[in-house]
Amino acid sequence: MSAAGVLSHPLRPLLLTAARSQRLERGLTRMPATRRVVDRFVAGATRDSALPAVRELLRQNKFVSIDYLGEDTTEPAQARRVVDQYLALIEVLAGLPAPDSEATARPLEVSLKLSALGQALPGDGHAVALGNARIVAAAADAVGLWVTVDAENHTTTDSTLSIVRELRQHHPETVGTVLQAYLLRTEADCHAFAAEGARIRLCKGAYREPESVAFQRPAEVSASYLRCLRILMAGKGYPMVATHDPEMIETAALLATAAGRGRDEFEFQMLYGVRPAEQDRLVRLGQRMRVYVPFGDQWYGYLVRRMAERPANLSFFLRAATAQD
Repeated sequence: MSAAGVLSHPLRPLLLTAARSQRLERGLTRMPATRRVVDRFVAGATRDSALPAVRELLRQNKFVSIDYLGEDTTEPAQARRVVDQYLALIEVLAGLPAPDSEATARPLEVSLKLSALGQALPGDGHAVALGNARIVAAAADAVGLWVTVDAENHTTTDSTLSIVRELRQHHPETVGTVLQAYLLRTEADCHAFAAEGARIRLCKGAYREPESVAFQRPAEVSASYLRCLRILMAGKGYPMVATHDPEMIETAALLATAAGRGRDEFEFQMLYGVRPAEQDRLVRLGQRMRVYVPFGDQWYGYLVRRMAERPANLSFFLRAATAQD
């Protein structure tokens, strides 16, 4: 299925709505067959159970971005527990053997959702998330890991990018962020961050957004992605091309060449469990390939949004759910 076909799939709005449904979450997580699907896209429920997948990817000369699943933190103590999880994770990752790389890339990184660090807390959520993110960024910087701040829905974007700029004042080589091409503002954000020399993961976007802030038609989203990618490739930063679309992968390589970038000056990124053969192919071609590896027991929203991005995955879920044990 083409990227346009995925984005225009009639199930996509329903799946994005389902990602926020607590009733559907309760029902789905109780299904015994659900575990088979989760295991395909989520590396484990705990840090220790996820580490074998991380080690195997490193053995395959792939880079790794690891995410402790969780968002919509409602209490400061909960946010602090998330910080503690990341600090323990960073300590373990620092001891793993990693592929050789030039100074332009760090093979291991952690991905942060600021909502998990308290961004949505009433009153001072922005300050709480900033303080917690500073702790994680300092720990990662001390052991040579990257930190990428994930994008969430559009209502958080101003706060998120403000926090990223604060973090980059102290950790400019460590902290990067995610920009979503379906937002109308993203082209301008790409110009700004490319001029700053920032590390940017460019994705199409995984949330249901209103027409007032986001492109709705698949062709518009794809066109925006390419415009943004050209800006990043021509800029001073480090582009991270997050896509599973064959056409976008081919175009990204061409844009990099046209901009005079070598293979060590940008990277491709894909999700754990999605198109592993294509990941292997890019590695064989000498391209940098980073795999986004989530772990944790709060997998529901993440998994359903992955189905919305690529509804063909829904058929895999249905086969697993109806299979006989």
